[in-house]
Amino acid sequence: MSLPTKIIVIGAGSASFGENTLSALMRSKKLRGSTLALVDRNQSSLDIVKRLADRLNKEWDSQMTVTAHTHHNEALEGAAFVVSSIEVGAREGLWRQDFEIPLKYGVRQPYAENGGPGGFAHAARNVGPVMEIVGDMEKVCPDAWFVNFTNPMIRICDAVNRHSQIKAVGLCHQIFAGYGMVGVALAKDYGIEVPPELTGMHAAVDQTAAQEQIKKQAVPLFDIRAAGLNHFTWILSIRDRKTGEDLYPLFRKRFFELGPKFEPLTRDIFSTFGLFPVPGDTHLCEYLPWVSDPQTKPWEKYDIKLYDWDLMAAVREFELDRLNEMASSNMTIESLLDTDSEGALEMIENMAGDSTHYHLAANLPNDGQISNLPIGATVETPVVVDGAGVHPVHVGSLPEPIAELCRREITAAQLCVDAAVEGNREKALQSLLLDPVITDIDTAKKILGDYLSSYKNYLPQFWK
Repeated sequence: MSLPTKIIVIGAGSASFGENTLSALMRSKKLRGSTLALVDRNQSSLDIVKRLADRLNKEWDSQMTVTAHTHHNEALEGAAFVVSSIEVGAREGLWRQDFEIPLKYGVRQPYAENGGPGGFAHAARNVGPVMEIVGDMEKVCPDAWFVNFTNPMIRICDAVNRHSQIKAVGLCHQIFAGYGMVGVALAKDYGIEVPPELTGMHAAVDQTAAQEQIKKQAVPLFDIRAAGLNHFTWILSIRDRKTGEDLYPLFRKRFFELGPKFEPLTRDIFSTFGLFPVPGDTHLCEYLPWVSDPQTKPWEKYDIKLYDWDLMAAVREFELDRLNEMASSNMTIESLLDTDSEGALEMIENMAGDSTHYHLAANLPNDGQISNLPIGATVETPVVVDGAGVHPVHVGSLPEPIAELCRREITAAQLCVDAAVEGNREKALQSLLLDPVITDIDTAKKILGDYLSSYKNYLPQFWK
């Protein structure tokens, strides 16, 4: 690959992702003169993002060729990178339904996005369109990289890795929740200012600014290495960036000095298993068998907050309106000078420009970078990016109890993927039965039947 290059962004009309990725790519001096093809099935959202891109192209002198398409097939010719953030359907409404359907059968999931029965339904809906994209890439641009942001990350990347010939890397910013929690724990030792409104690392509109403040202070101070599965990674080491000092003992001491209401599930898991889990309680809870018992209601003890579907749907509309105001030159674009592509820019600049970059976390097939997890499973570790591709940093083995938790999730994820690709109901049921939320075979059958009926239009492969 060489610069300039051709980049496809699928799901470009996504209010937050489209804005951040678009502006980061168009600010890049290295990518000046590249071709940027914006793809979104929603014509009105696509029009807004295209007009905004045209404005940025002019005002920032990006010298890019910008095109807009309602289908990826119109854009793939000559692509070197396909960045995907697709989501099937109205995301918040379907997520709520993923949560509510199992409730009818007495199963109360802690979060229902990436693990639990909801993780099955979410993945099954997205796998079909993703496989259509990579299938077309195999015909038109087989050497292009597929850069994935779609959740459930483990399952989407696994589908591409095991059921196509396309090279894929999955990117997620959740490692910064780890930086945030290290920053909070070591605040007094390192002079970090903790915003008083910060209550944790859960996804909430009123926490975003405070979490960002902690992250910006912590990242320059600490070098954190983590590994595991996406949204289920574990901190292996914490070092002072300047001195190289091992900070894990101090962090362990300070974290347990924090109030017991700060990420209480994370606190219990850290205490029990000896390694610190990165993602914060609302993601961590999805992969553990101890957070959904209807008798003890541990979600109450741990104060696991559900996603605020109504609020986030409203925020999505608000953000799109704001982008429209920018696109129409009714609002300044100054806020776009500081956006983060969540890794897409770093992948593209360094692969296309043949430079070298160390990235904190990326999802790739396991070729031994985590020595006691299955070969070929999608795992998350640090990586090095250069002109030859994305190379995992080998971190050794995870403690065996943690590895076992990860292995169970890997098997459930792979069964889910195979079920979705093949339309195989038997594998779908097996996937649910391996999920830590499910404790009864008949209940699993009822939930699966309801999901497949309710989402028949999204899951035609199960109704051949």
